[in-house]
Amino acid sequence: MTPPDNRLIVALDVPNAVAGLELVEKIGPAVGFYKIGLGMLTGGGMALAIELKEKHQKRIFLDMKLFDISATIEAAVRGLAQFDLDFLTVHGDPHVIRAARIGAENSNLKILGITILTSLERPDLDECLLRDGAVPQMVIDRAARAFEAGAHGVVASPQEAAAIRALPEAAGRLIVTPGVRLGSVAQDDQKRTASAAEAISNGADHIVVGRPIWRAPDPAQAAQAMLSSLP
Repeated sequence: MTPPDNRLIVALDVPNAVAGLELVEKIGPAVGFYKIGLGMLTGGGMALAIELKEKHQKRIFLDMKLFDISATIEAAVRGLAQFDLDFLTVHGDPHVIRAARIGAENSNLKILGITILTSLERPDLDECLLRDGAVPQMVIDRAARAFEAGAHGVVASPQEAAAIRALPEAAGRLIVTPGVRLGSVAQDDQKRTASAAEAISNGADHIVVGRPIWRAPDPAQAAQAMLSSLP
C-alpha cells in the first residue's frame, strides 16, 4: 500500500471522539495525519488521539495552543509527551517555547509556536492592545523569535509562509499552515487564506484542512481532491 501523503493534516473539528473516529473511518487510508484541538477536549479528544496513534497508526497533531507561566507549560508538555504524539502547539512567546522544549525532552514531540491566529486581522490586534504594525511582518517577527527560542516549527497562514521560509532561522524547521482551501470554498472565520497548492509552493511543510473536508458530502473524495492538488 502506498503510504499517505502526510503533508495534509485533517482537522477533526467535530464535537466528540465518536464523531471523530467515524470521520477517520470515512476518509480511509489516504490520510495519515490528524489534528485534534480544544473543541474536542471535553468530548474525549485525548482518548481519540491515543486510539488513533496506537491502534490506527495515524500521526497526531495536538492543537492546544498552550499559554501560561514557564513552570506550568513545562509540566503540561511533559505530561502530554508521554503519549508519543507528533506535534503540539503552544503560543509563540519565547518563554513558552523554551519551557515547552524542556517539557518535551527525551520525546519525539515537536513543539510548534503559534504566530498570529489566521482568524485575526489588524483591527483584532488593535482591540487586543498588540503593537502597531502590519500583520504579515508581525507574523514573520514572531516566527523568528519562536525559532530562536527553540521551536521545531511555527503555525502561520499560507500568505506568510514564503517570507518565514526565507528566514535564516527557518532552516530545518517546520511551517504548518491552516487557513487552506480548495478552489472557491468559503473562508468561514479564516481571514488569511490560500489554496493548498499555494501554501506548499510558498514553503509550508504541512497544510491543515478541516471544514472543506468534514463538511463535504464525501469526505474521502474531498481529502483526495486536496491531496491531488498538491504540487
